[in-house]
Amino acid sequence: MSSALEALPALSWPIPPGDPVIANLDRLIPLMREAARRPDAVTLALDQVAFDSPVASPAHIIAAPLNYPLHVQESHDPAINHGVHMPTHEGFDTPIDKYGLFLKSQTGIVGPAQGVELHWPGRRNDHEVELAVVIGRGGKRIAAADAMSHVAGYSIGLDITVRGPEDRSFRKSADTYSVLGPWLVTADEIPDPGVLDLALKVDGESRQRSNTRHLIVKIPDLIRRASAVYELFPGDVILTGTPDGVGEIPAGCEIHAWIERIGDMKVRVRQ
Repeated sequence: MSSALEALPALSWPIPPGDPVIANLDRLIPLMREAARRPDAVTLALDQVAFDSPVASPAHIIAAPLNYPLHVQESHDPAINHGVHMPTHEGFDTPIDKYGLFLKSQTGIVGPAQGVELHWPGRRNDHEVELAVVIGRGGKRIAAADAMSHVAGYSIGLDITVRGPEDRSFRKSADTYSVLGPWLVTADEIPDPGVLDLALKVDGESRQRSNTRHLIVKIPDLIRRASAVYELFPGDVILTGTPDGVGEIPAGCEIHAWIERIGDMKVRVRQ
């Protein structure tokens, strides 16, 4: 990978938005494969590698609230909605039609090796496992029919959330509250991201388990909705929503998240 990065074009001011590796992924992948075949290439076991986020510089982290039916139901719990973020959406086809999408701070993104640092001591901080869609080819006002051609690949996303009355973006944007990993699986390896099992455990206890077929607003429509408001750039991350089973993560615990065809990652939580 290091030698392949030498092929990245030089940057000068003004630096264009987006992640340069994702923007040049098509030209880098053959170089990475060539580097891996070299006689001097070093092979490491997975447990010898510290995984950072596969996307370093997203212009946007865009997230979908209340996008699994059973999570909508559990969000009636006052411990989750605090009487402010009510999951009702009378008069609208879906919760997203009412609430829209929301942004998370780009500086909150980390890989599993960095782990989660809890903020707001004494408040409830929850795990939310999600399929993360990484944009490869940017654009504005992308039609749903064309949306999947703009996808570079997929990762596991953890949308860490502190419960409370503040705006979603504020409560979900603390440093380390967007975990992405353990790697990027390119779109050609996942022909249908709409039928993936996903699950999460905390210290071995099963918390979340579902399938992306239950997404209320599907991936192409999420891309359409996001690009209607924001111009998308290579490396942008769309967190597609979490299933039911969200729960508290205390300091010292270990999150184990898994998505079919992507893999799994273990993430430590610290104070």
